[in-house]
Amino acid sequence: MRDRRSAMLGSKARVGARCKAISAAVAAFACTGAAFAQSAAVPPAAQPAGAVPQQGGTNGVQVQDQLVITGTRTATKATKSLTPVDVITAAQLQSTGQTDLRDALVSLSPSIQRQAMGGAQAALVDVLTLHGLTPDQVLVLVNGKRRHSTATIALNPGPQQGSTGVDIDLIPVSAVDHVEILRDGAAAQYGSDAIAGVINIILKSDTKGGSIETSTGQTYQGDGLRQDESAHYGLALGVGGFLDLSAEVSRENHTDRTGQYAHTGALAGSVSNAYFGDPSSTREVVGFNAGYYVSDSVELYGFGTYAHRDAASYQSIRGSVVLPAVYPNGFIPQDLINENDFSVTVGVKGDDLLGWKWDLSTTYGGDYAGFSQVTSENIGLYDATGHTPTQFYIGNQENTEWTNNLDFTRPFSLPGLPAPVTVSFGFEQRTEGYSVGAGEPDAYLYGGTPALVGLTPASASDNTRDVLGTYIDLATRLTQKWQLDLAGRFEHYSDVGDTTNGKISTRYDFTPWIALRGSVGTGFRAPTLAEQYYTTISPTPTSAFALLAANSAAARALGAQPLKPEESTSYNLGLVLTPTHDINVTLDAYEIDIRNRIVEGGSQAGEAAINAIGLAGFSTPLGIPASAISASYFTNGANTRTDGIDLAATYHTYIGQYGTIDWDLGVNFNNTTLTHLAPGTNGQPLLNAQQIAYLTSGTPKSNIVAGGVWNYGKWGVSLHETRFGTTSAEESYRTGPNAGSVTVFIPFTNKVEYTTDVEARYDVTKRFEVAVGAKNLFNEYPNKLPAAAQYAGADFDPTTSAIGMDGGFYYLRAKYLF
Repeated sequence: MRDRRSAMLGSKARVGARCKAISAAVAAFACTGAAFAQSAAVPPAAQPAGAVPQQGGTNGVQVQDQLVITGTRTATKATKSLTPVDVITAAQLQSTGQTDLRDALVSLSPSIQRQAMGGAQAALVDVLTLHGLTPDQVLVLVNGKRRHSTATIALNPGPQQGSTGVDIDLIPVSAVDHVEILRDGAAAQYGSDAIAGVINIILKSDTKGGSIETSTGQTYQGDGLRQDESAHYGLALGVGGFLDLSAEVSRENHTDRTGQYAHTGALAGSVSNAYFGDPSSTREVVGFNAGYYVSDSVELYGFGTYAHRDAASYQSIRGSVVLPAVYPNGFIPQDLINENDFSVTVGVKGDDLLGWKWDLSTTYGGDYAGFSQVTSENIGLYDATGHTPTQFYIGNQENTEWTNNLDFTRPFSLPGLPAPVTVSFGFEQRTEGYSVGAGEPDAYLYGGTPALVGLTPASASDNTRDVLGTYIDLATRLTQKWQLDLAGRFEHYSDVGDTTNGKISTRYDFTPWIALRGSVGTGFRAPTLAEQYYTTISPTPTSAFALLAANSAAARALGAQPLKPEESTSYNLGLVLTPTHDINVTLDAYEIDIRNRIVEGGSQAGEAAINAIGLAGFSTPLGIPASAISASYFTNGANTRTDGIDLAATYHTYIGQYGTIDWDLGVNFNNTTLTHLAPGTNGQPLLNAQQIAYLTSGTPKSNIVAGGVWNYGKWGVSLHETRFGTTSAEESYRTGPNAGSVTVFIPFTNKVEYTTDVEARYDVTKRFEVAVGAKNLFNEYPNKLPAAAQYAGADFDPTTSAIGMDGGFYYLRAKYLF
């Protein structure tokens, strides 16, 4: 800490056409063979006057050489890490043109993915996945401290159903210094949720200056207008201290990609359907990061965020035949969210307590989401009373976490070892809370509101649990070339019992430029309180499905049993190559075996489902046949094995008078197989073919991101091409005798898709930059569904599509430094 204080002081045709277009777009990028030959021999000090070497680079190996704190208890360079850690800087995030942190990370890391459209409540929040697992299976940290999850549960069937991951878009991008992505299971180091890995968001700690930025853009179709404003400012606090302040405001309009469909039955009406598209949203976010030295060896610190979001998403059209007295032309219900999210961490740390470094902190965070519905009705209420409101309060969900940590680290010199043994140990206490509040009676009586029925008093609950944990970590060098790290963790959950996990990581440097690394570890994920306690029913115009709380009498009537924690074993074997200072290549093979995986299952339709829904306190919607009403619950329904390969490469080149290029390549091959399918109490498998497909093939089998950043004088160009591999699903029949079936489906495959992102920047002055760019430059869309699986103009499947539904997006951006 003294060191820091001192430092602070001092298809072929299609592909062919695309390649031609890309060649034109990157003319400034291209260089002659002679220029490239020259680049390898020209060191930074010898560059011509016009060239601007990127010291620290945007994508170059210099970035990977910076210190990281994720996956280790002592800071180390990313290229020297025992486990795979990617570093993504603020400059890289900005170069994507993405104003959301989630989408920026998806653009840069092939291991990170998002669902094209969450549907229902999930469309209103932004979560991500790692290695094709669920948002609940990746742990998100901020400055090394656990971040709370969203209160909004993903309801619609799909790979993310039931998840309540961390909504990282409620962290201001302008506050982010860099992001560290640990692509290795780390539950033995950090606790629950780190089965797939860890994303650690490091905030800025500037002591002077700041920036103001604005961005405006819209889709090629002229909708989805988006306006983003952000500001950041840093100042010194005392000697060596800092205070960083950030604020953002973002407004995004609806997009509509609803296709043509036959206006028949419950969907007939003169109102244009607009269900299929992104929601509108307004988001305001503020954040701070601060440190203050009370002595040479003791620092007080704190950081936090607050966010408010209003968002609205369309549901499917209800035709003029539904309630002509109120909506003679039909209507489109809108789901609304009013959300408040906050997190605050305060702590004190030092480096001289009997030779130990120590860190004591407390973090409290929460997400409060209230849901309502407008342009709606309750037809059952209208039939019974002759009146129905058109606006309804649906209910609310709240999620809180209070985490207290005490950590110690100290090196011990032992005879016979070339380096000290670093001993780290610590304690964690966490209280988790999850509550569900009922909606107004008009929203759930007599069958309730369409699309998202109001939460009933029977589904309301207020739940908490306590978690106590302790860990120990030992790290050393057995020889000058051989590193070893051993970690163990014990945790006690007040509701699901005890768990003990361990991890061993090692690395051997054969030469200064080639190393082999590997790790083996066990992990776990406790069932979330939402998975245990949330119940709802979601009707469409022609069907309805209910999600029943796993520990409820309603779910037990269908065969549910209490949820157990997921358990995992992960393996990683990697090769690290750094043949020159400007080239870095890592190749890692991984395997993640998950037992007792928590999935949505036990689906039943007809009278059994209707009876269970009644036990949950809901009435089934009017006019929907029993065969089209289904119910399910969360269960430890499967064991899976996820294996794959990650390749990450960066190359920082000097190209003479043409400036510099930071090339980057990221490749992920990922495959999940079902290794065990649990039976229900009735002897039947808990998962049907559709649910199995969501687990095993609902995310891309491969993902490749290739491109670079060219800098020359006042100019800069970023270009990245992303190739998404195939996904496949078992789609539900929407028409015909099998409509709504939970046993008969339509096989469907999303073919390989390509998207291109490009941005050109110009420094008008040393402080003022302007940029123009496009995301999905060539306006690509997902593959269309078979006609029998299309519904209400939903021409493609956003659940398993790897690319978004909006097509191309162009924008203008300006930034001023002060």
